[in-house]
Amino acid sequence: MTSLTLHDLRHRFGDRPALDGLSLEVAPGEIVAMVGLNGAGKTTALRVLTGRLRPEQGTARVLGADPAVLGTAAACRFGHVVGTALVSPDLAVTENVRTAALLQGVARADVPAASAAVVHRLDLSAWADARARTLSAGNAQRLGIACAVVHGPSALVLDEPTSALDPRGVVLVRELVRSLADEGAAVLVSSHHLDEVARVADRVVVVHGGRDVGELAPGPEMEQRFFARVLAADAGTATPGAAA
Repeated sequence: MTSLTLHDLRHRFGDRPALDGLSLEVAPGEIVAMVGLNGAGKTTALRVLTGRLRPEQGTARVLGADPAVLGTAAACRFGHVVGTALVSPDLAVTENVRTAALLQGVARADVPAASAAVVHRLDLSAWADARARTLSAGNAQRLGIACAVVHGPSALVLDEPTSALDPRGVVLVRELVRSLADEGAAVLVSSHHLDEVARVADRVVVVHGGRDVGELAPGPEMEQRFFARVLAADAGTATPGAAA
């Protein structure tokens, strides 16, 4: 059984195809990374998966439910940061995380402990009382992730989660994502950083031109194999799902 599913997604923005038959599945306990050049369709696919965009064709499922009409039960098991994080700039760090916990179904009595744990886990304790609008880009990114995971989601979607982070922040997010997967969460991550996804992902899917053009086995020379996949896709010789 899969927790996150995209099937034959097709969508155009004007004359440009953003998604061209993209299919992808993430099972419980698995971390899948989508990698691709700018404009490959990664963020568009994640917008579909988080219910922010209805594709012209194809289906998406989050924990078995349509993300466009996600019910409360599934929504309280889902976490995501795609685009702007669901954070209030005028609330303090702890206030934001506690609000997110309540909105995502954490029992009121458990909110303080759950919030404190994730604030500590992402090394935000020094800024616990700081308003979100005063944070650096890296701390703001960690706050968005904290709000997305405070309820211990069964499915998690993150778009470029380490783009603004320093090396310590990258390690903290990597360890958090890995621990959630080890506890059974299905995690889908979009990233440009091949070296980083190689350290955390179980599978790496190359997206190009809105399509799955093959998988990369995490490991050495991954960058060279990535560009080989992209060139093969442009030449029309890529095989979806095939590993390299």
